[in-house]
Amino acid sequence: MTKPLAILGGTFDPVHNAHLRVAWEAAERLDAEVRLVPANVPPHRDQPVANAHERAAILRAALQGQDRLVLDERELRREGPSWTIDTLFELRDEIGAERPLVLLVGADAFLGLPSWHRWGELFDYAHVGVLTRPGHEIATLPTELRIKVASRRTADANALLASPCGRVLPMPVTPLEISATEVRALLAAGGEPRYLMPDAVLADPRLLAPYRTAI
Repeated sequence: MTKPLAILGGTFDPVHNAHLRVAWEAAERLDAEVRLVPANVPPHRDQPVANAHERAAILRAALQGQDRLVLDERELRREGPSWTIDTLFELRDEIGAERPLVLLVGADAFLGLPSWHRWGELFDYAHVGVLTRPGHEIATLPTELRIKVASRRTADANALLASPCGRVLPMPVTPLEISATEVRALLAAGGEPRYLMPDAVLADPRLLAPYRTAI
């Protein structure tokens, strides 16, 4: 059976251990290759502090020493808003019609899905893995989202392997309370984010220079 491909998007401004841990757990749960896809122009948040080249360099350092998590720079090379539907369309064209493709999103992002560009089409290209806290149910869904996913929800990860797209799977992951906002503030104040970020990133002071000078 072909391994599924899963993607985790975000600004990764900067990437930290909570990003990496949930991606790793998703890779193990689905026995999947997981690509981290940093956005160039995020549609739903402020422009990142670090530029595309700088954030990609941090991610490359963070991903050293393993081969399950991979950096995918396609959105950094694309002009205009980094629409997820465009990324899924490109990936589906690359991997073919049959390989399972999984979009990984946090529970809060999942609740906001109806605000995404062409959100109803996402299920035509990928499954959605909703990253949740262990023992916590996904909160009450907005009406249009609830109707859209009612027949798609499953608790069985194998359901995502049996078809290329269209299902919604809650995926409990370890809740590490780390935020990029807090990491940026710590760096700007001259602090050391040890144990919040991979050692390979901390080993090269040049990688975090954009945040040391940020106001």
